[in-house]
Amino acid sequence: MEEITLQALLEAGCHFGHKSERWNPKAASFIYTEKDGVHIIDLAQTKIGLEKAVVFIRNLVASGSEVLFVGTKRQAAGAVKEESDRVGSPYLVERWIGGFLTNWDSVKKNIDKINRLAEEQQNGGWKKFPKHEQSKLTRYLARLRVFYGGVLTFKELPAALFVVDVKKEQAAVREGIRRGIPVIAIVDTNSDPNGVDYVIPANDDAVGSIKYIVHCIAQAYKEGKEKREKDIETSREKESKKTEENKKPEPALEQPKELKAEASKPVNETIKKTTSLKPVSVQPSGTSTGKRGRPKKNTG
Repeated sequence: MEEITLQALLEAGCHFGHKSERWNPKAASFIYTEKDGVHIIDLAQTKIGLEKAVVFIRNLVASGSEVLFVGTKRQAAGAVKEESDRVGSPYLVERWIGGFLTNWDSVKKNIDKINRLAEEQQNGGWKKFPKHEQSKLTRYLARLRVFYGGVLTFKELPAALFVVDVKKEQAAVREGIRRGIPVIAIVDTNSDPNGVDYVIPANDDAVGSIKYIVHCIAQAYKEGKEKREKDIETSREKESKKTEENKKPEPALEQPKELKAEASKPVNETIKKTTSLKPVSVQPSGTSTGKRGRPKKNTG
């Protein structure tokens, strides 16, 4: 990932806050100064906050969790959707779906319903309905996809939220706080940073500022995803190698040197050695031999 610099943040216009009369006193900690009635954001704190958010998201995604990108305001919707499509992250850009986090079971049913209808449409399951019914179903499915299109792959709650404007997306932030889900957000001088776990002080109205920060967050998501895929592939290779090693036959037991030497001798030599012994003669009982080996006659 490219280095985050103060020059890049300055060129993107991240330092421009709101007019001084519209500021939120809780944002005073990251306001650098006031110029021409407009607050100037301290870019040093912007850099620190963005770097912390990038590290957190990269590690979170690498561990197998998901991050939901939320940017429904006009200036942010295009950038969020473009970057999310590029890296494959889930997003909401039309409007925040009420109860998405706090009433997840109902939202999950809607997602499953959309996926089921799309599958039936693709497999020809709608052919049993009249044409006017098919047209109604098509319009209904298209409308649902407008709001749920970026989260149709969700199987469980996200592990974190990335929000472009906490004031605009206060409902999302509130639900995240209630569910204990970490919130990463761009916070301007007119917003309250309380409840945000990773604050990125920056301009949340300028398109250039939003694009730069969203790009950095999306790139961190991409790097975490690549690391997760690499770890999974490495784990599979190790399992495959372990399985192959278990399938190998066990080596035969080594014979002692004496047996090896005996087995290496020629067969003829062994037979010759065993047949070279002299035969032993056995005399019948009750007889004795003379000088020439003839038996003597019993006289008597």
